[in-house]
Amino acid sequence: MNNKEFINELARHNEMKATDAQRWMNTLLNSMGDHFQEGDAVQLPNFGVFEVKKKLERIIINPSTGQRMLVPPKLTLAFKPTPQTKEKIKKGGDSNG
Repeated sequence: MNNKEFINELARHNEMKATDAQRWMNTLLNSMGDHFQEGDAVQLPNFGVFEVKKKLERIIINPSTGQRMLVPPKLTLAFKPTPQTKEKIKKGGDSNG
């Protein structure tokens, strides 16, 4: 599903115009981005938690050359789904069982 399809479906489910759904989605994503930049987690009830995690500095080895390289530390965005979301995915999205 691409962005346009997602926005149209969101608008249809909420009985609103696609432009209003797009504006709402942009506000949501901008707000989440602001929290991520502060290092805060964002929890969406019945869906999961997005959180910023720090990956430590580490040494990797290029398997073809054997050369050792230092990978600097970095921040990554991680998602942890709720048990209900995991179960729904396991069942192929069928929430009835």
